[in-house]
Amino acid sequence: MQDSKTLLDQAQRAIAASSRTSPTEAGPAEQSRRAATDGHIDALNEAFALFRINYHNQYYKAYSDTQVLNQIKKLWLDSLTRFEPDTIRRGARKVIEESEFLPTLNRMMRACQGDPTEFGLPDAHSAYVEACRAPSPKAAQRWSHPAVYHAGLASDWFFLASSAEKVAFPVFERHYQRFCEQVMNGAELPLPQAPALPETTETPLSADENHQRLEALRRELDL
Repeated sequence: MQDSKTLLDQAQRAIAASSRTSPTEAGPAEQSRRAATDGHIDALNEAFALFRINYHNQYYKAYSDTQVLNQIKKLWLDSLTRFEPDTIRRGARKVIEESEFLPTLNRMMRACQGDPTEFGLPDAHSAYVEACRAPSPKAAQRWSHPAVYHAGLASDWFFLASSAEKVAFPVFERHYQRFCEQVMNGAELPLPQAPALPETTETPLSADENHQRLEALRRELDL
């Protein structure tokens, strides 16, 4: 049997070739699908290496055939590229900590999705409604979480306000998921900077003062 490094190297080359030659391109109807990057490939290989170490006997029983392993990795890569590479790594660690059995793709995807509520993040639709209803200036509002503001900003406030939910929500959800992943991976999103108040406030002129200025202007212009 080939050693694990050889298997992983072969799988990485096969996955990389597949990602370069795939005839399918993401279109408007596939907003959530992203092209695999080197970071995704590295994360997937690290995940399978962790599975090999932790589920040794199960792993070799399930993936004894190199060609089968390569095909499985292609399938996993296609499904997991919607997540950030660090999220894939976090998902792999999560399934190892929680299960004694080699994970299925479905179990891995659920682990990558995580539980946003544990981090104080509202669900995607609640966040969308909050972003759409927030008055301007947006940066001055009290947001339930900075991720909601950043997702709205990335989606474009005018687009959210002027587009039907069936069009706007998928766009917002995609951006929101990205910021949620960053939060769940340990990032701290900055709070929006509220617009500064003017240092001086002009007091409106009285009717008499307006009249005096008008007379001075007339004299200056010889009117």
